[in-house]
Amino acid sequence: MIVLSLLFWGTKIQTISESSKYFNIFRRKRLVEPKNLRTFAPSKTGKQMKRLYILLVFCFALIMAGEGYAQRSRYNRHRNVHRTHRTYHKKKRGRYVRKRPARRPRVPVDPTLKDPFYTPLMQCEDTCDHVHGIDMSHYQGEVFWETIGENTKMAYVYLKATEGGDRIDATYERNIQMAHDNGLFVGSYHFFRPKVSLDLQLKNFMTQCLPEEQDLIPMIDIETTGGMPIDEFCDSLLIFLNMVEEAYGQKPLLYTYRNFYNKYLLGKIADDYKMMIAMYLPEEPVLADGRDITMWQYTGTGRIVGVAGYIDKSRFLGNHSLREIKFEH
Repeated sequence: MIVLSLLFWGTKIQTISESSKYFNIFRRKRLVEPKNLRTFAPSKTGKQMKRLYILLVFCFALIMAGEGYAQRSRYNRHRNVHRTHRTYHKKKRGRYVRKRPARRPRVPVDPTLKDPFYTPLMQCEDTCDHVHGIDMSHYQGEVFWETIGENTKMAYVYLKATEGGDRIDATYERNIQMAHDNGLFVGSYHFFRPKVSLDLQLKNFMTQCLPEEQDLIPMIDIETTGGMPIDEFCDSLLIFLNMVEEAYGQKPLLYTYRNFYNKYLLGKIADDYKMMIAMYLPEEPVLADGRDITMWQYTGTGRIVGVAGYIDKSRFLGNHSLREIKFEH
């Protein structure tokens, strides 16, 4: 803008100087003919340049005004969008502290809009015909087995007996006795620790998992490699599984997560071992090698009357049934 103004006034001054120059020449020569006066008058080119500069200045002013209006519009639009996300400041100990606005509470969707027969206590076992069961340990605390025994949807229970070489579940003895008294099929499982002596682990498990108290084959919980290389971990696991089979006269049930199996056990476990796979998604689990899955633990946050907290729930897949994991005495 300033540059154009200077050009405009510079041209104007130059035009005036040229006019003065022409009039001075006219006075010296004392020419009185009008046509001579027109000869020394400013040319049409100067007038056209002057008009051009005025037009340019006017156009530039319009452009600047339009740009300012556009910036203001963008600012107002941005402020209106984020009006609900403003931050407020309050003074604290001589400085301003930024305070975040409270989040809007999320309105839950009414389940009855999706299923008119929905009830708050509806579980997977209420909507299918599969054989269901639960896993229990000291994490569930005090359990009202009388109430669980009245639940006709729950056919079996696997109880944690031991872990590693010296850990014994504190609630195992009471749980197995109460589960038997209330008509449930009972099995026991051991949490495998790869770095602990295999002999100590088997001895620890056998002191608690007594064959005469078992309705279901023993289960080995495999969830960690203990930081060992995969080959070394698998060798240790296979040796321990053979030891359990020799001790109880039948192959144990193997429990693990789908991702854990695909990463560490793929192609390492013989096909004659029955598998319980944990995967907490709506669809049924499928292993990377297409291996047959006997049981599926479908939730780790299930609810059941008689237990205060969350509980693990599982069920049989396909045509598999409870007789396949029955303990052979």
